[in-house]
Amino acid sequence: MLCFITSSELFQHLCGGLHILDFITQEPDLYEALLPEDWRQFFDCHDMADILDLLLREDLNLFVEPDLSVKNIHKKPEWRKGPAPPVSLVEYFRDIRQHSLDRTLHQHDTSGSSGSSELTRHIAVGMNAKKIHEVSNLARYVDNFSSELSSRYSCQIDQFVDFGSGQNYLGRALASPLYDKRVIALESKPLNIDGARSMDITAKLVKKEIVMRNKKQHRSGLNRSNFTQKKAENASDKQSAPSGHEMPSPAPGKSSKDQESNIQYIETIIDDGNLSSILSQINQPSSSSPRPSIIQPPNSMVISLHSCGNLLHHGLRSLTLNPSVRAVAMVGCCYNLLTERLPPLQRALSTNLRVPNARLTQTSLTSDPHGFPMSKRFLEYKHSNGTGIRFNITARMMAVQAPHNWTQADCDSFFTKHFFRALFQRILLDKGVIDGPGTVHSEDIKGRHDPEGVERSGGKEPVILGSLRKPAYTSFLTYVRAAISKISASRSHGALVAQHLDNLTDEEVHSYEAKYAHKKKELSIVWSLMAFSAQVVESAIVVDRWSWLREQDNVKEAWVENVFEYGISPRNLVVCGVKG
Repeated sequence: MLCFITSSELFQHLCGGLHILDFITQEPDLYEALLPEDWRQFFDCHDMADILDLLLREDLNLFVEPDLSVKNIHKKPEWRKGPAPPVSLVEYFRDIRQHSLDRTLHQHDTSGSSGSSELTRHIAVGMNAKKIHEVSNLARYVDNFSSELSSRYSCQIDQFVDFGSGQNYLGRALASPLYDKRVIALESKPLNIDGARSMDITAKLVKKEIVMRNKKQHRSGLNRSNFTQKKAENASDKQSAPSGHEMPSPAPGKSSKDQESNIQYIETIIDDGNLSSILSQINQPSSSSPRPSIIQPPNSMVISLHSCGNLLHHGLRSLTLNPSVRAVAMVGCCYNLLTERLPPLQRALSTNLRVPNARLTQTSLTSDPHGFPMSKRFLEYKHSNGTGIRFNITARMMAVQAPHNWTQADCDSFFTKHFFRALFQRILLDKGVIDGPGTVHSEDIKGRHDPEGVERSGGKEPVILGSLRKPAYTSFLTYVRAAISKISASRSHGALVAQHLDNLTDEEVHSYEAKYAHKKKELSIVWSLMAFSAQVVESAIVVDRWSWLREQDNVKEAWVENVFEYGISPRNLVVCGVKG
């Protein structure tokens, strides 16, 4: 895998070496500059549906067969009433498939150690079908995992620490009578914690707090001033509470709402794997047995359902940084939110097809020790262009695509959206709102990673359009009008757009669409190749996490496994580790 990532220039172009926004603004355009001529001739003879089938589903052994004597590859002469794909194209497709992790879910045990694993309706409160599938599967997996730790290693897991619990769907399932686990839910947003507590009440995991009042005194207080009203309510509450039955004060770090629940919420921002300050806030469950003179910290398993970015890295590192953390089982997502640990290479590609921008430069220069890659193997891997494995933000954003789940409607929608945006970029270029890709200005000449001191960049600030409402994509004309309206309201480009685009007529917009209509299929092909190739990016990120666990002296076992159906939840890989 690492050899392919660092040696295939086509892969490097498709995974971070170009941006679809620049598709029509360069000469020659990206399609011609990127793909070999025989590939383009093949694509011209087939429609997008067949191309996507070849990319994702077709058995590639139909096209190639090794000649054992000379190890040549012979093509079939025809495919789907057109020419067969070129040998180099088939080889590239095979390489991508070979280096992408298998995403098939294998149900080893559908019942789980606690019997039936179906979530009851009140426990599934707030969940859609996708979330029910994820929570059911991961809760069952974690339950089986903890049971296996107990039987194989005599390690009893006392509590489950959920990194980034959000609305606590996973924790609520584990804390329910179905599994009866103790859960520590770590979440940074108070609004999520309040919402989760409300759902705990709906799920009947905690009782709704009852406030007892003297009704007559309370009602009479409503006619007084706010100050008097509050005072009267406090007095009536005290009078109405029978002596000796006052509500006990919550333990430190725990609200009264958590007292009788298997769930404890802790509001915190996790910025590394050291949980000492967090673990000190965890309340010990009550017990009728005599307390030992020395209290041993409870054994913990760190879990997560779709931890974004570096949060999963912090969770894995908690296994080695905290003696009481005995195991981890974490599912990641949002690879675009990962930071980069290594600086950009001085010169990675012989041909530069990427127009740099401020965000690309900023994210590539973070040098964050908590970022990607984690493992020493990925960090120190030597190749012809330097040392270490890197994926910029474009590559990581493409890695969250799920091309095997694309439907025809999906393809029509996002191919149209990307084409409209790329074509609008051409209008912005022609009208002088942005500079051409070859323009260089003074800020680009010094202090960048380009060895020659110069990067291709626009002299004017780039236009960030963002998303538009669905009706804007009805036609290219409605898209252009909606885009101009949105940009005109911005401080950075409002005056510039008014100066250059106020006189843009409907006829001009239609002429652009007619002139570049044939580019839509070409753009769709390149976008599909980018998403298809980025499967290797996701695989590499997951393998890096597994490699890091394998490199730790105190980690006994580490593995990666599928826990969800890819068609329902494509970020379906759980990374697991067990401390020795």
